[in-house]
Amino acid sequence: MERTLIYRIDDDNAGITVAQYLKKKGYSSANLTDLKKMPESILVNGKWEFMIFRLSAGDVLTVHIQENTSSEKIPPVSLPLDIVYEDEDLMVINKPADLPIHPSMGNYTHSLGNAVAGYFAEQNIPFVFRCINRLDHNTSGLTIVAKHMLSGSILSTMVKHREIRREYLGIVRGSVTPPAGTITAPLGRKSGSIIERTIDFENGESAITHYRVLEEKNGHSLVLLHLETSRTHQIRIHMKYLGFPLIGDSLYNPDMEFISRQALHSARLVFLHPITGQRMEFTAALPEDMRRVISLS
Repeated sequence: MERTLIYRIDDDNAGITVAQYLKKKGYSSANLTDLKKMPESILVNGKWEFMIFRLSAGDVLTVHIQENTSSEKIPPVSLPLDIVYEDEDLMVINKPADLPIHPSMGNYTHSLGNAVAGYFAEQNIPFVFRCINRLDHNTSGLTIVAKHMLSGSILSTMVKHREIRREYLGIVRGSVTPPAGTITAPLGRKSGSIIERTIDFENGESAITHYRVLEEKNGHSLVLLHLETSRTHQIRIHMKYLGFPLIGDSLYNPDMEFISRQALHSARLVFLHPITGQRMEFTAALPEDMRRVISLS
């Protein structure tokens, strides 16, 4: 994947080095190290320069990102992809349930990573897979894929700083009480398991989930959930802790009467574009298996 970015230096940034300027633009130390290894990746007024070069007002700084190899452990596979949005820097994909983000032992060719790798292989474009807001295997909905190292770095930092708003829809049995609120309960690994997480007030990591019931129908509640933090299985455990676990969750609530996977869908993402700063907002409708539960007569 290649990307060329052009910056015009203003008076406020005159006198600082290329490295200092790029740091201000969100480039990580790892990004700068990688750029140093790329041929003529830094040009000032059309001339190749080092990172220590000091910029002047009016200079035109060109950065040429050149990623010429693909992810080694993600073989490209032709799989359906529901691409909601794509530009030079990122993709937003509506992931179906029953599709993991990454390949794993015993499932080496059926993942979102394989599908995206296949998409770019068909275009003869080298691609390193960087998924920003990873979803559980059986959680459907919107996820962001960065298309190069800079957008990947900035978006990952945005996740850490809670600058990407992520809203989910979940279905539980019964009438949720109270119908809206905030769940604040730290999460940690469950003793004896490499997969399960649990509430752990002594050693767990901070976890905060805001929720609100949108609809009650057919003995179920459709709940809007807003993640403030990003912990493994956060919504699934927090809703169980509240006393209203997601239906269909084979790990934490094997209630499979109406659905065969956890009833959880990444429905809305709001964030600032990592390169342009433009506000981006995306939504994905409730998938058919979750709609059926709510519309049962």
